[in-house]
Amino acid sequence: MMSLLGRPDVDAGEVFVNFNQNITSLAVATSGGYSLYSLGSVDSTLDKIYHTKSDELFLIERLFESSLVAIVSQRAPRKLKVCHFKKQSEICNYSYANTILAVKLNRERLIVCLEESLYIHNIQDMKVVHTIRDTPCNPLGLCALSSSSEHCYLAYPGSVTSGEVQIFDAINLHAKTMIPAHDTPLAAIAFSPSGTEIATASERGTVIRVFSSQDGSRLFELRRGLKRCVSIVSLSFSNCSEYLVSSSNTETVHIFRLDRSAAETADHGKQSTDDWMGYSFFRFLSKTVTSYLPTQVTDVFSQGRAFASVSLPEAGVRRMCAIATIQKQLRLLIASQDGYLYVYSIPSIEGAECQLIKRHDLRLEDHYAMDIKGLNSGVSIGGAAGVPPSVAGAGASGSADGKSTATDKPGGSSSSTSGGGGGGASGSGSAGASYASAVKGDEPVAGGPSTT
Repeated sequence: MMSLLGRPDVDAGEVFVNFNQNITSLAVATSGGYSLYSLGSVDSTLDKIYHTKSDELFLIERLFESSLVAIVSQRAPRKLKVCHFKKQSEICNYSYANTILAVKLNRERLIVCLEESLYIHNIQDMKVVHTIRDTPCNPLGLCALSSSSEHCYLAYPGSVTSGEVQIFDAINLHAKTMIPAHDTPLAAIAFSPSGTEIATASERGTVIRVFSSQDGSRLFELRRGLKRCVSIVSLSFSNCSEYLVSSSNTETVHIFRLDRSAAETADHGKQSTDDWMGYSFFRFLSKTVTSYLPTQVTDVFSQGRAFASVSLPEAGVRRMCAIATIQKQLRLLIASQDGYLYVYSIPSIEGAECQLIKRHDLRLEDHYAMDIKGLNSGVSIGGAAGVPPSVAGAGASGSADGKSTATDKPGGSSSSTSGGGGGGASGSGSAGASYASAVKGDEPVAGGPSTT
């Protein structure tokens, strides 16, 4: 869902951090291994679910609260490994023609993003069901996958010169809509938990917009700032979709409140006035006055401002942000590449300050926190890339020759992509009927899906 893709940061010894889809756990990868933490009691402590020594990773995605994790290492950046971390076994692996830039998961699909293509896997058996080829050059692997199974949409940039967003239906495998979100190229995109809304920010970074992912209509326009252009690093909706949080390369994190009731009331009032007078006098007056002002000025007057904000000690640090409900209280969680997790309370009154509750040192936690699952179950910790020597090779390895073993499903590609072409994914794994159970929960996996 949300990840730090700057490989120079990993090379410099920074920490990779990533929240899962419903913000119940945090993945932390360092040069010595990776850990998974539960966020249920993050106000006071981080409970470690799992830790293993591994190759240096630059991508790790956990599927909700299941035992399924998808990982990509620096040593093999074209190979995706899907593992069952409780079983400490590799379920399957896939190799691609080029470097994997992003991996996204939900309960129906697994998405692999390369610089100029996207692979859509059925997560129940890991088979490639569709390939979107010849996408606009996407060197940062910018894409988003809705966590919803009902509205299982994939979003990715539709242009390298403007902020077009392509929305693709990942279940029915066809283009949904194209949204001309910004004048400049995209910097960040994120779906709401229901998948019906998408937030976008451009490279300019001053305005964040929220659109309907179903028809492309604009729902909210939010101004992050006026003084300077910034690089937006992350966008994230709260689970209730009432709040949207953004982080950038500055020291400030912004929280916006999406007041849908006010918007609906305004729309209803506008319609009633139109019905009564034949046209709205207030709309006429507004248009008359604003017609004398530059478009940029009138846009500023209509944009929403941050509900609350947080100022952190240092600018220039990439941070991933999320809003979670912890023990029935809304919390702002900020995970940074310099190795800290900040926990803030969110005020109920607009303009009030967010209060710092706890700062966790992830490097310290990674070395000394109790491995509650490992100690209780007697699972040993070790092995390479999350697979101990005793079970290494349980899933067969794939080759990185770029030859595809799967056939694209015909049709359904968007206008800017094609469903065919050379270069693809190859992979393998051992068949196992319990793989689907691992997707749904924490049942142990004997093997994995067939990918041949």
